[in-house]
Amino acid sequence: MAKIDGTGLGYSYHFPSGGWSLKIRNTLSQFSDLFSEFNRYIAPAYHHDRCERSVQMRLYSMHKREFVMVFLAFFACFGLGVFIGLAGPPITSTSEQKASVLISKQNGSDLANGPFIMMTPTVSTYSQQLWVIAKVTTDNKDDESFDKTFHVSVAIDGITADHKPVTILHSDRAHNRTRHLICERQSCEEFMVLHLGFLDYTHYMLTVRFHGLESFHQRYNIIEVTFFFKSYNPAFTQVEIWFRFIFLLGTFAVTCWFAHSLRKFVMYDWSIEQQWMSVLLPLLLLYNE
Repeated sequence: MAKIDGTGLGYSYHFPSGGWSLKIRNTLSQFSDLFSEFNRYIAPAYHHDRCERSVQMRLYSMHKREFVMVFLAFFACFGLGVFIGLAGPPITSTSEQKASVLISKQNGSDLANGPFIMMTPTVSTYSQQLWVIAKVTTDNKDDESFDKTFHVSVAIDGITADHKPVTILHSDRAHNRTRHLICERQSCEEFMVLHLGFLDYTHYMLTVRFHGLESFHQRYNIIEVTFFFKSYNPAFTQVEIWFRFIFLLGTFAVTCWFAHSLRKFVMYDWSIEQQWMSVLLPLLLLYNE
């Protein structure tokens, strides 16, 4: 700080040096001005008295007893949802087919190559999706683990209500994907054969072939291939639809009540929470549709 003595005048003057303390104070002052401008959009507490007052939210004038009731209602609904989830139907349903049973009915098939011609279980729109998963079991008694790369091709035919096949994926242009067969002793990890994202038919006829497992079969002897058909449980889908419908009605009622409560005020006077709620509630309606 520079200091000037006033000789004979009885005073001294200090020039500001512009140090770090002054810069910090200026920065904090700018932040304070920014938040002062921002605070005019925030709903004040009921005991505040300002000329620029936004629409008061019920949240800021609630008593302790009302807060307790709100939290109890929330946890009661949450507990009810958890109970229905635990006591309700399982999310997925799974059925299986053994390849050894399939090849006994088909001439020219073997466990290393196929073809495995399978009819899927009955599915519907409520089943949503279908996954076909395979698991290989070997006769290996060694302690070694191994990873074998091979190819899986799938041809798909849909079965109509008149029991007529409709080709979805022809065998000449079959769904061909590379898979890894990871095994340890006799058990191998499951691998994905097929995933249908939408179901247009009640049944599907699948023709599955493996390519590149001949040498693996000669060395470790594949004794079984199990195919799992997994889809969403129709009962669970119905419960999910009812839940979404109930929440849709609840959201619609809350949206109407919210709009009715603020209809007398212009949007400029709404607090920032109320403005965001006017955006989130319609989005929640669209989500539950």
